[in-house]
Amino acid sequence: LMYQAVGDDFAIFASYAGGPKNPAWFHNLVANAAASVEVGADTVQVTARVASADERETIWTMQKERYPQFAEYEEKTDREIPVVLLKRRG
Repeated sequence: LMYQAVGDDFAIFASYAGGPKNPAWFHNLVANAAASVEVGADTVQVTARVASADERETIWTMQKERYPQFAEYEEKTDREIPVVLLKRRG
């Protein structure tokens, strides 16, 4: 799963390669926001939340600029691809 650093935290993208629905992991994080992620050799405890519209716009635009395949995913689907923010805990 690709991420984008947002300060000391992370953003991840429920693109599902432009599929018609959100991936299962997205629904799992919405239901249970406490999670751990592996970043390189580190395991990081995080709390997940869906980005607000303003946050999403900035992060999503940058992701499409850096990785054009995300723009292709957006074109393939009618849904708005969620951006999930993962805030470090402790």
